[in-house]
Amino acid sequence: MDKKIPAHILPVIVLAQFAGTSLWFAGNAVVDELILTLALPELFVGYITMAVQAGFIAGTLLFAFLNIADRFSPVRVFLFCALGGSAANLLVMGSASGLGIIAARFVTGFFLAGIYPVGMKIASDWHKEGLGKALGYLVGALVVGTAFPHLLKFMGGELPWRYVIAGTSVIASGGGLLLFFTVPEGPNRTPSAGFKFDAGAILKLFRNTNFRSAAFGYFGHMWELYTFWAFVPVMLAWYALQNNQPDLSVSFWSFVIIGVGGISCAIGGYWSLKKSSKWVSKISLAGSGLCCLLIPFSFNLPLALFLVVLITWGVFVIPDSPQFSTMVARSSESSYVATGLTIVNSLGFAITIVSIQLVNLSWSATDSPYVFWLMAFGPLMGYWAISAYKGTEN
Repeated sequence: MDKKIPAHILPVIVLAQFAGTSLWFAGNAVVDELILTLALPELFVGYITMAVQAGFIAGTLLFAFLNIADRFSPVRVFLFCALGGSAANLLVMGSASGLGIIAARFVTGFFLAGIYPVGMKIASDWHKEGLGKALGYLVGALVVGTAFPHLLKFMGGELPWRYVIAGTSVIASGGGLLLFFTVPEGPNRTPSAGFKFDAGAILKLFRNTNFRSAAFGYFGHMWELYTFWAFVPVMLAWYALQNNQPDLSVSFWSFVIIGVGGISCAIGGYWSLKKSSKWVSKISLAGSGLCCLLIPFSFNLPLALFLVVLITWGVFVIPDSPQFSTMVARSSESSYVATGLTIVNSLGFAITIVSIQLVNLSWSATDSPYVFWLMAFGPLMGYWAISAYKGTEN
């Protein structure tokens, strides 16, 4: 890492990323209350997740096609989207129907397109060397941010569910303001020339063999990741029901299982310096794939062992994400780094909708834990794709 970088830069970016991405699963953390309050179907857990993902896809497509974060100040883009996402998140509190909640979550997802990939762009503008380590922290912040609403719900005890929604909006707004006032433009930023849309930029990126390998590895990773995160509370609740464990705290353990990935992301970032981003990615995919195969048999285990399997899955399911982003960034032309990161994120999140809906419908129809094997396709595909990567990415 460049020693000339001010010491506060990376911690502030990480904190802002955590704060902004706390908006992501705010709806999921209170979905049980929403279902009871508005008499919504049980399938709503899948719908509310897909709404955020669909909004994120729409936002990332627009950002990619207009080359927003390469043409304009990414710090300003981050601030605008943190405030916009916070406002959209608050609309959930005033929604009187499932459709209104889905619309609010869609808009929240749209603004997240200017938080997650743009935060990575800001980090890459500051860290020419050791980017895998820096992005390990960034995605670790995403993981903890994603898990944070579950912790807020647990800490809130008997407080109304609106406490979680309001709390995440306040935190996200504060993160955007903190970044804006303390982090200037990075020294490695290369603004895109002019304001003319380059229709061939995305196709040009995918002609690069390393970019394509990293992208398809990421797509396999995404097939599993958000479906796992969305169904962690479902798996915990089903275990509690099947094994007569009424005192099992679904909110607390959801936070632990998802949030532990933040630690493994940081560790993966360090290992990427010693080994490579490709090595970390392959280990992560192999570990999460194995946990996926084990999970149907784990519902018959004692509680402690069941939690160990889920926590281990949470450890392995995410450290490859920042490494895929590192390889995508390193394989992109300097003036199209944000575009490369954004379009790959967009396509990856489109894949999550298919995976979430497939598992959601299968689970609703069967209540069989074997449906979770559908997620195993992702690690298998990702491992095969990234094996062809030949770049120098650490």
